Amino acid sequence: MKKHIPNLITLLNLLCGSIAVVLTFQNELVMATAFVFLGIFLDFFDGIAARVLDARSELGLQLDSLADLVTSGLVPSLVVFQLINHTFFENNANDHTEWNQHFLDFNFDFSPYALFAFLIVMGSAYRLANFNVDDRQTTSFRGIPTPANAMMIMSLPLILEFQSTAAVRDFILNPTFLIVLSIFSCWLLNSGIPIFAFKFKNLNWKENWFRFVFVIIAALALIFLKFIALPFIILAYVCFSLLMRKELIE
Repeated sequence: MKKHIPNLITLLNLLCGSIAVVLTFQNELVMATAFVFLGIFLDFFDGIAARVLDARSELGLQLDSLADLVTSGLVPSLVVFQLINHTFFENNANDHTEWNQHFLDFNFDFSPYALFAFLIVMGSAYRLANFNVDDRQTTSFRGIPTPANAMMIMSLPLILEFQSTAAVRDFILNPTFLIVLSIFSCWLLNSGIPIFAFKFKNLNWKENWFRFVFVIIAALALIFLKFIALPFIILAYVCFSLLMRKELIE
């Protein structure tokens, strides 16, 4: 029975992603973000459960990737898709106030530029498939993990909703920025940059000091900057990993 517990948690992650897809089409982007973050938490927790219960399996690995593709790949793509459409169809009067209006009701009225958003899910799919066959990624990653990439992108609705200013709205709700973000996201996922993983074999400071330091810095940034800190934390995650490149490759 215990061997099925991690897979059940993974399926709950998939459920969160599926709900987030529906919410995104309804343009409830903040609620969709909440379900994505819950799914990411479950994704982290299913790995812990598998190790604690000694229930790791090839099935679990494949199931985890499928769930991640929806929660951390498809949903971020749909969010950027919606935001790009917003910049073309809702801003004719240059009014960003109602950024979260319903404007896509399951029809085909969308800007072709919005298709750039699907680079995110395409890059995520390739990233996850590569992870499943790459034996180098047991203790660290090559390219940013899909949940981290999702956190970077899903921070945008939170910033727009809770920390928005005219300058912030003009920056985020800019089609050039959103298209570049989609391309950058796809590249970052498959860049091959060594990225440290939060897989603690123990709590020894000497072996995990960079993880502890990063967590402390990230926590302080969230306390003082709130949601605006999220994209910078993910970029700092990449930069921190580059500084630790030698240790991660060895």
